[in-house]
Amino acid sequence: MGLDRFAAHLMRHRPAISLSALLMACAGVALLLDRPKGSLLEWLGIPFVVVGGVVLTWCVWPVEAGLARKSRTLANRFRRWSTFNGRLAKGFPASGVATVLADLLYNVFLSATVSLQTEDAIVLLAGFTLIAYRFAPARLERERDFVLVFSIALNAILVVPLLAARLYYTDFERSVDVYSWVALAPQTSAVLSLFGVANSVHAVAGATAPGLSFTPRNIPMNVTVVITTACSGIYSFGIFASAFVAFVLTEYERPSRRFWLLLALGFTAAYVANVLRMVVIVLVGYYTDTQQTDLQNMLVAHSYAGWLIFLGWVSLFWWSVFRLLPLDSEPTGSSLNQKSVTRLETCCELCSGILTPVVPATRCGCGAYYHRACLESVEHCPSCNRRRMRIEA
Repeated sequence: MGLDRFAAHLMRHRPAISLSALLMACAGVALLLDRPKGSLLEWLGIPFVVVGGVVLTWCVWPVEAGLARKSRTLANRFRRWSTFNGRLAKGFPASGVATVLADLLYNVFLSATVSLQTEDAIVLLAGFTLIAYRFAPARLERERDFVLVFSIALNAILVVPLLAARLYYTDFERSVDVYSWVALAPQTSAVLSLFGVANSVHAVAGATAPGLSFTPRNIPMNVTVVITTACSGIYSFGIFASAFVAFVLTEYERPSRRFWLLLALGFTAAYVANVLRMVVIVLVGYYTDTQQTDLQNMLVAHSYAGWLIFLGWVSLFWWSVFRLLPLDSEPTGSSLNQKSVTRLETCCELCSGILTPVVPATRCGCGAYYHRACLESVEHCPSCNRRRMRIEA
């Protein structure tokens, strides 16, 4: 099987390959932001992100060359609007440098430690994205928009609320665990009660996070689990939400009601997964046989149960997205149903073959895609009747 045929065969299974790549990339980002220190998984995040990102780009975004593309995606329109039609985009590199310096200065003068924490990694990601944005080739416009939107959304979800809370308390070294108090500990307690596990949520001396106390079934002792923000699964939720928002904004021009419904269901699933993770950890401790293995079993569940649940619900959700909103291209021009979600074309207008990075392709100014070999057989663009020489220029 030649390389072209092999690529075409893989592209026929794009949903499954894209889903696998997306899971790998999300898992890699989560590992980098919240590394399980002392575990073999600590540095697997880097190859996961690289391999997953490359495969996902190969599957979702065909390579185009030779044409100035006129993208009308939601991300592109938002970027143009927020930068006054691109005029402020020239300052992206300077803004990125300022972001990196601001984070480093914050650590030196306001933070309790100068070492880089999870939130620092998120801020630095946004800074380096801004620095590199204008250096990316024009043909990678959607890819760079995806990274830009993802990094901004990640900061909006995980960093900005933390800084706002610290500013409210006027304590820039404070560990803020509002999420655990309001949206995690009470709900975990309620679910455990449904399972017949008597428990209570209370404050813990010397900690800002809530504690959940219970008595194991086979051990006559009281056990308290402190639910901090770092252990709550909020980072997994932030990664999922940011990736999904970036995917929507860079792939679609006009989201439908079905897409907003999927978005709501995805966020709900992410929240339920966080609660379920804490419930599983407590149930492992509740049903432990001996005092010697109680803590060890809960630590194992803490390290790995969350990952299994995270990958499970992310797989289910993205499978639903690709199933209900397939990656196949839709009609363009006047035949497009304006009430549906519109996608950029990914098939050759002449032979209807799927565009792949292996086969050189190009795009006309009207938005139609062609294999270069197919375009050489005609004098005019079939969609807008432009001459081929003008198209390639």
